Amino acid sequence: MTVAPPDPADIKAAVDAALTEDIGRGDVTTRATVPAGTQLTLDLNTRQDIVVCGMPVALEVFRRLAPEAQVEVFVADGDRVAMGTHLARLTGTAQGLLSAERTALNLLQKLSGIATLTRQYVDAIAGTGAVLLDTRKTIPGLRGLSKYAVRAGGGTNHRMRLDDGILIKDNHVAVCGGSVGEAVRRAKAADTGLEVRCECDTLEQVREAVEAGADSLLLDNMAPPVLREAVAWVAGRVPLEASGGVRLDTIRAIAETGVDYISVGGITQSAPAVDIGLDLAE
Repeated sequence: MTVAPPDPADIKAAVDAALTEDIGRGDVTTRATVPAGTQLTLDLNTRQDIVVCGMPVALEVFRRLAPEAQVEVFVADGDRVAMGTHLARLTGTAQGLLSAERTALNLLQKLSGIATLTRQYVDAIAGTGAVLLDTRKTIPGLRGLSKYAVRAGGGTNHRMRLDDGILIKDNHVAVCGGSVGEAVRRAKAADTGLEVRCECDTLEQVREAVEAGADSLLLDNMAPPVLREAVAWVAGRVPLEASGGVRLDTIRAIAETGVDYISVGGITQSAPAVDIGLDLAE
């Protein structure tokens, strides 16, 4: 699949922070064991089936520390590849390439992990009409790239930041005296020009939020039978998003209730890093 490239500012910020964190005063091990000027050819290989994501980010790390390196890239972000696939080949100074290895792999493994898990969730609801959304549950400092990885895996981005839209949660409702309707009315009266989305825990709150003018609803931790009731009562008047405790083994049943969207924080918050190695080229 073709994925729009990540924001260059997100790449720069992530690489700046990661190299500062990892390099310190310099790679003393490599300097001590590898003579200056030594040339090396290395292959990036995947050791499991993955959806690739983060190649531009990893390559930026290598360019920073081995700017003269020659790079051949064999895949694109969003590609599904099998275990053993060569992702890229790099030829350059050994000191620069080896110093860049861990930072480049950390970013590539994590972003590919998000894309790979996202694709599993997307595949699980294929044909239902439901759309998989991410959340703001991201590693601090990596939100832009994490949400890029979701897109690479076939998912859709929810709010990037708090200023992207109004989402009334349970604590907002509590401050409004426990009234979903009052929270929605206050948000509508603020006249921000933004969609007002409201979290609902019960069917009673669903009715209250719709009657108060909510533009869409987030149905929190509702079992499939309750979701079906909500879908039937709303009858298409506003979009419905299911959220809370969604797992790979439950998402299909949730999607089949007829909800429009399903949000899963785990695809960014707890996606495992995939196994990608940097190996001496044969």
